[in-house]
Amino acid sequence: MKLRVWWLINVFWLIIFSVLSIIIFTRKVDGAGMVQTFSTRMISFVVLVIIFVVMVVIQLGLRFFVKKIK
Repeated sequence: MKLRVWWLINVFWLIIFSVLSIIIFTRKVDGAGMVQTFSTRMISFVVLVIIFVVMVVIQLGLRFFVKKIK
């Protein structure tokens, strides 16, 4: 049961990552009013990827902990 919840949470994170990636690459102006060029979009995307890599590391650590308990 716990691993099923773990998979559901990962699907949730994947959906959030996909939606945010689409938003980053389709917007023309960000919230501060700055026009988005290719380089600023890539910087925003790299920041998003770094955040999600940290989340993946945390998720893998939690999975290791849950599997070890069983």
